[in-house]
Amino acid sequence: MGIVLSAPMGPIGILVVQRTMEKGRKCGLYTGVGAALSDLFYCLLAGLGLSFVTDFITEYQDLFQIGGSLILIIFGIFMILRTPVTHLKHDDAKKTNFTNDAVTGFAFTLSNPLIIFLIFPLFARFGFPSAEFRFYHIIIGYVFIVLGALLWWWIITFLVDKLRAKFNVNSMWLINKIMGSVIVLVGVYGLIAGLLYYFKVI
Repeated sequence: MGIVLSAPMGPIGILVVQRTMEKGRKCGLYTGVGAALSDLFYCLLAGLGLSFVTDFITEYQDLFQIGGSLILIIFGIFMILRTPVTHLKHDDAKKTNFTNDAVTGFAFTLSNPLIIFLIFPLFARFGFPSAEFRFYHIIIGYVFIVLGALLWWWIITFLVDKLRAKFNVNSMWLINKIMGSVIVLVGVYGLIAGLLYYFKVI
């Protein structure tokens, strides 16, 4: 379940790849750690059966989509305008605040609460959590969901880091522009869809 939640190459996946290529594997991996913790937060909400939370998200999903899309657009523009020159060497990653990477990864994923609608069918498919489980079974289950997500980000950052040495300043500049543009487009699409849904156009 952890791998399935993390595998779709959405905005957070693009962010992990971009940070790995620009600042090194540790930065990308810590961003993935933040995303995994955010997934765990929503899994806990779903698993604990907090219906008032899910009802709230369902009722205001259009506003959540609008807000999350605005965050994506702003962050995408930031990526487009940013110059990666100072982050090309692996040694530069040592100067990076990994806590900030994890926090932004957490916040980036948290801004999309609609992921809870992917968690529900996953829980139903794998029968987790079950009334037959003991407390420690459930704890172990959540731990392995996080480990599955971390395994995914470990693999992604490992593969991207192997390609990192092949890119120069111009390559990284172009990659930032492309990835930032993709995030902006995803955000614009979500914003338009959210606004249309909010005003009952669709």
